[in-house]
Amino acid sequence: MDTDCRHGKACSKEVGLEASNKEDGLNQTMPANFIENIINEDLKTGKYVGRVHTRFPPEPNGYLHIGHAKSICLNFGLALKYGGLCNLRFDDTNPSKEDTEYVDSIQEDVKWLGFSWDDRMFYASDYFEQLYEYAVQLIKSGKAYVCDLSAEQIREYRGTLTEPGKESPYRNRGVEENLDLFERMRAGEFPDGSRVLRAKIDMASPNLNMRDPVLYRIMRASHHRTGDKWLIYPMYDYAHPVSDSIEGVTHSICTLEFEDHRPLYDWALEALGIYQCRQIEFARLNLTNTIMSKRYLRQLVEEGYVSSWDDPRMPTISGLRRRGYTPEAIRDFCDRIGVAKSNSTVDIALLEHCIREDLNTKASRVMAVLRPLKVVIVNYPEDRVEELIAENNPENPDMGSRAMPFSREIYIEQEDFNENPPKKYFRLTPGGEVRLKHAYIIKCEQVVKDEKTGEVLEVHCTYDPATKSGSGTSNRKVKGTIHWVSAAHAVKAEARLYDYLMISGDRTEEEAGETDDFKSRLNPDSLHTLSCFVEPSLKIAKPGSRYQFLRHGYFCMDIVDSTNEIPVFNRIVSLKDSWTKTVAAQTKS
Repeated sequence: MDTDCRHGKACSKEVGLEASNKEDGLNQTMPANFIENIINEDLKTGKYVGRVHTRFPPEPNGYLHIGHAKSICLNFGLALKYGGLCNLRFDDTNPSKEDTEYVDSIQEDVKWLGFSWDDRMFYASDYFEQLYEYAVQLIKSGKAYVCDLSAEQIREYRGTLTEPGKESPYRNRGVEENLDLFERMRAGEFPDGSRVLRAKIDMASPNLNMRDPVLYRIMRASHHRTGDKWLIYPMYDYAHPVSDSIEGVTHSICTLEFEDHRPLYDWALEALGIYQCRQIEFARLNLTNTIMSKRYLRQLVEEGYVSSWDDPRMPTISGLRRRGYTPEAIRDFCDRIGVAKSNSTVDIALLEHCIREDLNTKASRVMAVLRPLKVVIVNYPEDRVEELIAENNPENPDMGSRAMPFSREIYIEQEDFNENPPKKYFRLTPGGEVRLKHAYIIKCEQVVKDEKTGEVLEVHCTYDPATKSGSGTSNRKVKGTIHWVSAAHAVKAEARLYDYLMISGDRTEEEAGETDDFKSRLNPDSLHTLSCFVEPSLKIAKPGSRYQFLRHGYFCMDIVDSTNEIPVFNRIVSLKDSWTKTVAAQTKS
């Protein structure tokens, strides 16, 4: 085996079959998946001299999304588990769509998820000269030729799944002519699209990818790293295997759509006679109520359907981060869904369950009134301000407690008062009583309304001083407990309530294909913005801080739009856990 790769020392590191005991935050107790079984067998047979070396190869033409998170966790996770290495390599072979903004965002996302590539960050453009020389080698060996057919003609000559393709009239050009034309392509003598370099394989192959695929095309586009040096750029199916080989990758893990490309991957390495990696395909992530085509996501951004790539409604990693998701929750989600050989769709409720479970013991409980209604406690002294003690997290006593001011005038939720309550309504009603969380029992005595509209403006109540929460002086109980904030001390804020960006359809993204107008499935009610009041402890909240707003869900202080005057809180997820209920129902049945 050829072990003379670019990173020989790192690649020769010996690893065992068992997972290392690194504190990497990954679940090491799960049974081996089919990829791990392959790796275990390769280690057992010594196929790669005891090495495990993976790579994550994103295209820098957009922001990464939750589907990429699955690939990141898989590739870096396998390297951690086996004590191996994982490279971050940018597949920057199409400069017309690439930008350094995307390069920077991808690095940030991988780091945020908790992974490190150490000193192994590479670009396909690092190998442009070597890729060119390898292409020359293919021409000299009669395995590649310059073709003058247009892109449309190449498609026509390619044939169909039931009919073989036709050979290009330029297929049998001599080696010297091909070398001359390819050199002139590089020199910029021909216009874009006028010529390509194609592999000479088999136009009758049952695999369309093997019918003389294009290896190079002419493209006059400034590259974000190489500038205008190159006028020809390699295709992904050629650059990818060769880059893997140069870096000494052992297991090139791709999503399932590349399964039909594997013969071409193997052909390129065999034809060049260079170090050969092993490509393994796994099922990509499909998620309900979610679109994951980078092309479509780019369209949403460029056409203004969302504010940016990190809009909290977007399935991008940066969007999830801004919304308030934690890297631990996303890694847990990726671990739970596992690795499969066939495509399926995961219920987004599982992702929401993971973030609820992660924040349950981490997030402080606080009070926020999203749709305020003023309550005046008429028998409470006007000039009195009382400090009441509230626990920060009943699931985690170590998080301690805080003091909350209580005064004569407070805000409660509009929905917590009803003049004509339905059955089993246990909140505030005329003549009825309710407990204020961490405070007193109050009773509604009077309703103040707008004379013209009939709108309820205020509710006047009395309180029972003997019912102070935690005092132990009263055994009187009421059925309803509601949250509140002191009107004089409340902090004005903005709450953003998010729903799914996409209305779920009957078809997956792949099934919908090009015929489906994905924008017709956009949810018009994906965002509601409310002016609200939050308790004064949130005056010192920092962007990115996460809380549970009692009875409303988990919220995160927005890292972009929050100001000292008006903090903005994004709802990460509601408290309702539909995934847990679904699983419980299935188990019961």
